Amino acid sequence: MPNVVLTYWKLHKVPLLITLLCLGLYYTVAYHLARTDFIKLLTLFAALFFLCYKLIQFEKWNFKFLLIVGILFRLVFLFSIPNLSQDFLRFIWDGRLVVSGTNPFLYLPNELFSNGEIMISQGRELIEGMGSLSAKNYSNYPPFNQAIFGLSAWLGGNSIIGPLVVMRVLILGADVGIFYFGRRLLKAVNRSPHLIFWYFLNPLVIIELSGNVHFEGVMLFFFIWALYLLVDKKWIPAAILMALSISIKLIPLMFLPVFFKYLGIKKGILFNTLVMVILAITILPWYSPEFIDHYSNTLKLWFSNFEFNAGIYSLVKQLGVQFDAKPWELIKIYGKITPVLIIGLVLVLTFLRKNQNFGALLNTMLIILTAYYFFSATVHPWYLIFLVVLGLYSDYRYPLVWSAVVVLSYAAYTNPEFSENKWLLAIEYFTVFGFMTYEFFKLRGYKSLISKK
Repeated sequence: MPNVVLTYWKLHKVPLLITLLCLGLYYTVAYHLARTDFIKLLTLFAALFFLCYKLIQFEKWNFKFLLIVGILFRLVFLFSIPNLSQDFLRFIWDGRLVVSGTNPFLYLPNELFSNGEIMISQGRELIEGMGSLSAKNYSNYPPFNQAIFGLSAWLGGNSIIGPLVVMRVLILGADVGIFYFGRRLLKAVNRSPHLIFWYFLNPLVIIELSGNVHFEGVMLFFFIWALYLLVDKKWIPAAILMALSISIKLIPLMFLPVFFKYLGIKKGILFNTLVMVILAITILPWYSPEFIDHYSNTLKLWFSNFEFNAGIYSLVKQLGVQFDAKPWELIKIYGKITPVLIIGLVLVLTFLRKNQNFGALLNTMLIILTAYYFFSATVHPWYLIFLVVLGLYSDYRYPLVWSAVVVLSYAAYTNPEFSENKWLLAIEYFTVFGFMTYEFFKLRGYKSLISKK
């Protein structure tokens, strides 16, 4: 046994040392980092991205080694309190409402707490920690996500760390599932299976999902599994999984029209109908006359009230201010136009592109999601994880570049007013736009937008 260990050490000494260094850096991120310390965060993030690249470079065909390494990186965060996002406190609040038999879509946290009608364990701590913006709005997390919050609160007990551990175990399981189905899907579309490690070892993915317990990974698990089943011609179970994906995060909903050409009109209609039926079933336990009104109004806020790390909107805002436009009125107008533009793009790509080819289908999704994020007024770092996954199935690597430079958006938290640094925002988007443009011309991507192949 000692000889085996010594031999393995000699063969993999550099990757093992990189792994140990990464574990130390992730430990620092998890337990010794404040969101306001932007320089420290930027340094750690840059170092982890470089080391991620080197690990994949050295061991990209050693799947077992990199799988274990990716799991170890995630386990570092298991007992930590998220320090880059307070969303987890809303997750726990909603989960405890679910456990108590209370519909989380019907009550504002601050009103429910002040009324004292329902006693929530650590209610004051949760309300103060989630922030006034979350506390004064209805929950915007879809039904199946609420069920996961409830399960986490039930299994995790009355502490803060208990539900977090449960959520992280679920998110870790989902990431392993993405690794399994994502790798098989890469093989199915004739792409190198090692590309999956650009998701599995990506510092943005590890920090935002396992660290800050965002549920994009769980959504993507069902989404990738559904796509794999579609490749395998099993569209009925794929529709069920697609509905569950949407019921965790709504983003995949915008992709439903593009399946018509891939499946054919008749089967496409059946697929979309089944997705909507299953989605409706997940809503039933939470449905009440107020549900639609509360949920739709909360969603409107994301288009007409909130702004963070925006690309095109930031440019429009700067130009509008020069002409004496009022920012609070501008974002409401912009928020009404953006959905129309995205729906128009989806319809154009649905009917003009021949999405019968699975590779073309995935490229269409990549174009739609890229456009949505460029136009969106709110682009939190963890949103880009979906883009990273779709990019693995294309020749384009700008999603990976964006996942590296999006850390610049965290500079907004260095001051109490959470004001954004316009220069850093410009660097982020000029880098992404520039690299994307380079790739489009290098790979003749400008033709792929209207390609019928």
